[in-house]
Amino acid sequence: MNISQRWSIFTAAPHRVMLFIGALQAVAAMVWWLFELATRYGFVGQPLELPLPSAAIHAYLMLFGMFPPLMFGFLMTTFPRWMNDSEIPARRYVPAFVLLLLGIVGFYVGLLSGRGILLAATISTLAGWGVALYALLRVLLDTTHPNKRHPQILFIALCLGWCSLAAYTVWLANDHETWLRLAIQGGVWLFLLPVFASVAHRMIPFFTSSALQNPSVPQPYWAWYVMLAGSVTHFLLQLVGAQAWLWLSDAPLAFAALYLSTVWGLRRSLPIPLLAVLHIGFAWLGIAMLLFTAQSLAQFASHDALPLWGLAPLHALTIGCFATILIGMATRVTLGHSGLPMKINHAVKLMFIGIQLAALLRVLADILPVQAKVQWYLAAALIWVVCFGFWGVRYLPAFWKPRADGQAG
Repeated sequence: MNISQRWSIFTAAPHRVMLFIGALQAVAAMVWWLFELATRYGFVGQPLELPLPSAAIHAYLMLFGMFPPLMFGFLMTTFPRWMNDSEIPARRYVPAFVLLLLGIVGFYVGLLSGRGILLAATISTLAGWGVALYALLRVLLDTTHPNKRHPQILFIALCLGWCSLAAYTVWLANDHETWLRLAIQGGVWLFLLPVFASVAHRMIPFFTSSALQNPSVPQPYWAWYVMLAGSVTHFLLQLVGAQAWLWLSDAPLAFAALYLSTVWGLRRSLPIPLLAVLHIGFAWLGIAMLLFTAQSLAQFASHDALPLWGLAPLHALTIGCFATILIGMATRVTLGHSGLPMKINHAVKLMFIGIQLAALLRVLADILPVQAKVQWYLAAALIWVVCFGFWGVRYLPAFWKPRADGQAG
């Protein structure tokens, strides 16, 4: 099979190209962070000389380098199905793929060469993100489906994510700290959490009903609205420095998430691994928001400006919830749209468990009074690399091979 045929297969569906970028970035971003931690704390070599603060680089690589292509791979596949539309044509997603890939590669090059390349890389990513948004917008505008609530909210959240990336780009240009805060807080609370909450609200009841043959799995909209409102309110409170008041947004959000975990049947999902990983990932949302609530109440009661548990609640959210749901959704899309059986082996189950262990280690490192916090950070990062590395070895070949069932796509 020649290169042209391979390229035709690789670009035959949006999930192939987008999940390819995301899977590679999930490994590359954490390998960089693992190396940065190891050199910074003297385990190996000398600390890296970087053009940006390491925390700002880590935030960019995870928020804007890993999650968006994985999300676009999933949403470009599901948007047409949700609204009974035809598939998104390659002319709308291949340019987005190329620009996003150039942006990711350019960012790593910029870490070695300076801010000029970094700025060009973020602009390329903005352009690719914009092309991908246009592809989804065409689906929204071209269909007459009576219920577009989830796609509309998801599109708005993706637009707010683009705005957060634009704020990061402005920070690169002028170095004003406010733009960096706006980018990171917006990336988490206006972009990632609304996207994951919306995808979970739309898909988990559907998958649960199908897998458990239970047509009565509820999908209460009030809980979804509470999660969206709580996320936006958390962003606004963070922006004005009112951390001691975050419990006003986080407690209702935690209640809504935990309520949904209960009524969706978390316990009943556990015997079915592909379903269980989605339920477990969503359960981390309730846990994370309880941690945020407790931390905020402690600050409220003690008038202490420093957070009690550092970044533990944030990593419960990003690793426990976001990464777990993402890998569950990516696995389902890869299997289902490669013509493969919707089953996973024991090695993949261990990978799912490994992600939970990485989340637990990173969270407990900031909660427990342990002396070896850095070692726990390194262990969590190493487990992440092994798990996502295994996922890539296991599933990446499906993106440049024809479907196993002989169908197109």
